[in-house]
Amino acid sequence: MKPHGMVSASNASMMIEQSRQRSAAHGLSEMEMPDFSPIAKADFTILLEQNRSLHTHALPVMETLFDQIINTHNMVILTDVNGLILHSLGDADFLEKADRVALKPGVAWSESSKGTNAIGTAIVEQLPIQVHAHEHFLISNHFLTCSASPIVDHQGKVIGVLDVTGDQNSFHKHTMALVRMSAQMIENQLFLAAFPDAFTLHFNTRPEFIGTLMEGIASFSSNGRFISANRIGLFQLGLPLQALQSTTFSSLFGLSISALFDHYRTASPALLNLCMPSGVHVFGRAQLHQINTTFHQSAGLARAGDDMSHDTYPGPATANTSNRNNQTARRMSGLRYLNTGDPQVATLIDKVTKVLGRDIPILVVGETGTGKELLAQAIHNDSPRANGPFVAVNCASIPETLIESELFGYEDGAFTGARKKGAVGKILQANGGTLFLDEIGDMPFSLQARLLRVLQERMVTPLGSTKSITVNVELICATNRNLREMIAKGEFREDLYYRLNGLVVKLPPLRERTDIEIVVEKILMAESSNGRYTLSPEIMHLFKLHSWPGNFRQLTNLLRTAIVMADQEHEIQQHHLPDDFLDDVELTQTHQPEKDTKWMIANGNNLEQMETAAIQQSLDANGGNISATARALGVSRNTIYRKLPLQCK
Repeated sequence: MKPHGMVSASNASMMIEQSRQRSAAHGLSEMEMPDFSPIAKADFTILLEQNRSLHTHALPVMETLFDQIINTHNMVILTDVNGLILHSLGDADFLEKADRVALKPGVAWSESSKGTNAIGTAIVEQLPIQVHAHEHFLISNHFLTCSASPIVDHQGKVIGVLDVTGDQNSFHKHTMALVRMSAQMIENQLFLAAFPDAFTLHFNTRPEFIGTLMEGIASFSSNGRFISANRIGLFQLGLPLQALQSTTFSSLFGLSISALFDHYRTASPALLNLCMPSGVHVFGRAQLHQINTTFHQSAGLARAGDDMSHDTYPGPATANTSNRNNQTARRMSGLRYLNTGDPQVATLIDKVTKVLGRDIPILVVGETGTGKELLAQAIHNDSPRANGPFVAVNCASIPETLIESELFGYEDGAFTGARKKGAVGKILQANGGTLFLDEIGDMPFSLQARLLRVLQERMVTPLGSTKSITVNVELICATNRNLREMIAKGEFREDLYYRLNGLVVKLPPLRERTDIEIVVEKILMAESSNGRYTLSPEIMHLFKLHSWPGNFRQLTNLLRTAIVMADQEHEIQQHHLPDDFLDDVELTQTHQPEKDTKWMIANGNNLEQMETAAIQQSLDANGGNISATARALGVSRNTIYRKLPLQCK
């Protein structure tokens, strides 16, 4: 496998020349206009499904990359292994030029179809490459500069390409480095997601590189058998992937699995100091995932048979789910991507940023659907614990009879129906990372005292056990309930409340936010895969007037449906929206005329126009019934006739 790296100028020139020879051998002519038509819609749907994991992991990285090159007449492109474009993001001023050569989803950019170009040549050479202006084989592409890097999976196979293409007059030397780093980020995310039940070692000869793109990553089964490593990991280990398949964690790093578990039983474990067979010392940090919380179980298993030839860890099913959720959540962006222009949110993010890594618990309050878990995940991603687990627990969704065992875990035989060999609790699963307790106001009163004790002592005792286990977690809680009122009613412990509210922040409901245009744009970009969608001005006006009782959850589901209904129509209009939403909007406007009043004031309407509009709106809502309209508005029927004489005849 070829590692990521800069290609020398001489090697790049040689690659371009060899590519041009291949292009000619494909029967292409420099003067011809190739076929830029995309594949059929049905075929593209299948293509997306075949590349679902690549597409999902690449989207947030593409957004970050686009933010770094925005307004530079460039676009970011993701393709599959054959050069078929899966997704693209671009500057508006460059999109028209890009359309001339069909830099859009469904179009193929292999060497065989487009000649020498960064995407196709990177696939053939399996190396990053930049193709500038006249270096393109086809004259029709000479106005472009393209920087592409292949993306490989955990087996070292190229599965796609990340590319930045722009006007050759806006060429920037640093673009290639940004593309290479972004491709490596995608590879690392794909690598970690490929082994949800494994533990990983992040290592480098220099400790400051742990947690950066310069770190090697190697995955092992719970008993230490080597599974795979990323490109930098293979380079540092100095062995090909096939040769490493018969090795173990202990043979590679000189540390037994039981010693590794013991190291991470401490509250604040230091970096590991490991020695590879070559004699080179490296520093490392292990992410034990589901097994990082099974010290009292897994350590015993490991001591009974370190480095067994097959995986024997009897991890609970809930840990698998938690770990997959953790991997998915890590793909989300950090706090700055939640700052989309609303002053309330900006102030909230500023407050949260100041307490990151300070061991100050955060309590997030807000209505259902305002994005409390998304905020918690972003806080974790920006914190010093970003490489640790993020474990979310919805206290309202777990039956009261099970929540104690879910949180604290249990030993074998702790109660009737207990899983053999016990189970690990959510608190221990979050060791070394962040514990997010959603709907904390719904936690049974009887368990609140025990949770308080765990938070104060930083020790967890599983059900049926007499042994306490040290735990080190960052705490974020959320609720849509008024905890102070619950305290007054005796439904929530006051001492627990003051232990949780180190910093209290409130997420505003969607109806109070001023950034709905940007929010809608981001959701549309994330949800659409075969084109860019926009809202008609009329629909955006409706959105600003609506009360959004379901907040972002409702908005996201609505836009997802609208995209499907719009299909090839890239502007979402009223007939693309579900009938029940339109009914809700009409009902909302009928009962909340003050929202229309605010909008009309902002658009220069005088009081008489506003009054007439309000009466007309009520009249329409009451099916033209004058008496019902008068009763609804608290005025006489003569007033209705005087204000709307034509409509009332």
